[in-house]
Amino acid sequence: MADSIMSKAATMEIPINSNGDTGTPEDDSLEQDLQQVMVSGPNLNETSIVSGGYGGPAGGIIPTSSIKGPGICFNPEYLDRRRAPASGPGSSNHNASNSAEEVPRGVAVEKLDSVKKWGINTYKCTKQMFSEKFGRGSRTVDLELEAQIELLKDTKSKYENILRLATALISHFQSMVQTQQALGDTFTDLSQKSPELQDEFGYNAETQKLLCKNGEALLGAISFFVSSVDTLVNKTMEDTLMTIRLYENARLEFDAYRSDLEELSLGPRDAAAMVRIEMAQHDYQIHRDKYERLRSDVTIKLKFLEENKVKVMHKQLLLFHNAISAYFAGNQQQLEQTLLQFNVKLKPPGSQKPSWLEEQ
Repeated sequence: MADSIMSKAATMEIPINSNGDTGTPEDDSLEQDLQQVMVSGPNLNETSIVSGGYGGPAGGIIPTSSIKGPGICFNPEYLDRRRAPASGPGSSNHNASNSAEEVPRGVAVEKLDSVKKWGINTYKCTKQMFSEKFGRGSRTVDLELEAQIELLKDTKSKYENILRLATALISHFQSMVQTQQALGDTFTDLSQKSPELQDEFGYNAETQKLLCKNGEALLGAISFFVSSVDTLVNKTMEDTLMTIRLYENARLEFDAYRSDLEELSLGPRDAAAMVRIEMAQHDYQIHRDKYERLRSDVTIKLKFLEENKVKVMHKQLLLFHNAISAYFAGNQQQLEQTLLQFNVKLKPPGSQKPSWLEEQ
């Protein structure tokens, strides 16, 4: 039976009209066999199959609502459920992934806005700087504060020169102390090997060793002086100058936005221009507050710096003077009292050379 069906299906065309009826009575048995196959297959209820037939006319529709069988029931709601978005735990994961994607997108937008604001601010400040340099723009000037700033810069430059000279003095004097140490060792060696000149070599050896000891004390005093002045110049003064640089940048920004507001105020007063003027007024107020705050900070730091400078330099200059005077007067006792008075602690011999771990 199956062989006859396959042979007929392979060699015959089965034309199907619009009603699904076969063209000739000869194929009734074939149709019954096909229906039997469909009955034993899956139930395609509520669907229709568009069939063109092998070599037959297209457009024939075979309704399957009447075909029933024990196969898997086809439910069209299954497709609807697949098309509809999930509302269970999977949907929460999907929403979480969407929110996770929105986070870096928001960060990127914020970075883009910050870069845009930085570019606008840089353009305005550069324009203001060139306008001031070529004499076409005005700048805000606090004459009293500007004079104090210039005085501080000049003072820092002179104190840096003191540091260079005092450091050079330490280097040269240390070389002299090392020479005196070597000379005293040589005199000591010769006093032991020259009996006829033992006393003379011995006196000179003791003198050079005493000068070497006093020289090390003087080096300690000068080193303490250099360390204190270096802290004053490169930390205290530099901190104030850093605040001054921030103040000068704020002044430039303030003048740039002030000039921008003045330029907009001289233009037309339509709706769009009024919006721009309002935004410029807002930016101007922000930079004005920043400028006023930094100007107050600079004024306070300059006041405290002046008080600290007088206090530190009064002590260090007195130390320097007393140590130098006592050394060159040959007054060892006064030199030692000076070191005790200013709490100068001498390093033990050989501590100048760094250890192996420090060199690494």
